[in-house]
Amino acid sequence: MLFPTTLVGSYPQPDWLIDRNKLAARFPPRVRARELWRVPEAYLAEAQEDATIMAIKAQECAGLDIITDGEIRRESYSNRFATALDGVDLDNPGTALDRSGHPNPVPRVVGPIRRRHPIEVGDLEFLRRHTQRHVKVTVPGPFTMAQQAQIDFYGGSRELAAMDYAAAVNAEIRDLFDAGADVVQIDEPYMQARPQEARAFGLQALNRALEGISGTTAVHICFGYAAIIHSRPSGYSFLSELSECSCRQVSIETAQSNLDCAVLTGLPNKKIILGVIDLSTNEVESPELVATRIRRALPYVNAADVIVAPDCGMKYLPREVAFGKLQAMVAGAQIVRSQLERGQATGAKPATSQ
Repeated sequence: MLFPTTLVGSYPQPDWLIDRNKLAARFPPRVRARELWRVPEAYLAEAQEDATIMAIKAQECAGLDIITDGEIRRESYSNRFATALDGVDLDNPGTALDRSGHPNPVPRVVGPIRRRHPIEVGDLEFLRRHTQRHVKVTVPGPFTMAQQAQIDFYGGSRELAAMDYAAAVNAEIRDLFDAGADVVQIDEPYMQARPQEARAFGLQALNRALEGISGTTAVHICFGYAAIIHSRPSGYSFLSELSECSCRQVSIETAQSNLDCAVLTGLPNKKIILGVIDLSTNEVESPELVATRIRRALPYVNAADVIVAPDCGMKYLPREVAFGKLQAMVAGAQIVRSQLERGQATGAKPATSQ
C-alpha cells in the first residue's frame, strides 16, 4: 500500500497518569523524573499498561498502519533507556547544555557504558499482544545520548562514550527484532543540533549501532519538540550525510518548517518517513492540507518510498487534538493514494520502489 501511516514515536499520556503541566514546563528530562507521575509507585506499572492500551487503540481507531506503544511509560524519549545502563551514576547527576543552550541535569558517566539487560523488549511484547498491525519501537541514538550526558569517564571523550552507547543500542535492537519488532527507529535529534560533532563521529557511532542488523531500521532527525523549540531553520544542517547510514528509512519533519523537499534528492537510497503534521499548533489540519504536504515531496522521492507521519513525537499535544490530527493524516494519505491510483497526482515520480 502506498503511503502507510505511523507515529514518529510518542502519543500524549493522559492527565490522570502524568502531570502534563509539569511536563510542559520543563525541558524533556535526561535523568529520571518520577515526580511527573500522578499514580503511586505501587500502581504505576499497571496504570502505564492501561494507558498504553488506550494509546494503541487510539492509533488503530485513527487508521494508522504501523503502531507504536506511544512511549507511554517514558518520561522522555531518551531518559528511560539512558538511565538503565551500567556506567551511569544515578544518584549524582551531571550537567550538560540542551539544544537551546540551557544547562540541564543529565546522566553522569563514571564507568564503561554497558547494557546489562534488555530495556524495551517487555514494552514491545506488550504492544504485540494488543495489536495485529505492524509495530515499531523507538530507541535513543548513541550520538544523542552522548550529547545528553556529562562524560567523566573515557577521558571526557564523547566520541568514545558514543561508541559504547552504540554497542548498547545494537544489542537492544537485536533483541527487539528477535522479539518481533517490524521496525526499530533510532532517535538522533542532536545530529541536527550539533552537526560538526555529528560529522566527526556521529555517523560512525550510528552505523555501529546498526551493525549486523537485517531488520527494517529508521533514523529520526528533527529540529526539536515544537512545544519546546519554537523557531525552525530553513533547512537541515545534517541530513544528506544519512545517505551513508545503513538504516533503511529516514524520518524528517516538513510541516512546521515548510521544508524544501528538494533536499530529499540527497537521500536516494532511503525510504522517507515524511513529517506532514505541524505539532506547534492545536489546530487540526484538513485532510487536503495534509495531502498538499505529501504532494510537495513526490517530485523528489518515489511514492512507494514515502511513509506518512507527524513531524515529531506528539506527547505535548492534548489527546483529542492528537487524535484529530492523526485522523486528518490518514485521510490526507488516502486522498493522494487515490489520486495516484487514478493517475491524477501531477509532478509525482512513478510509484515504483527503487
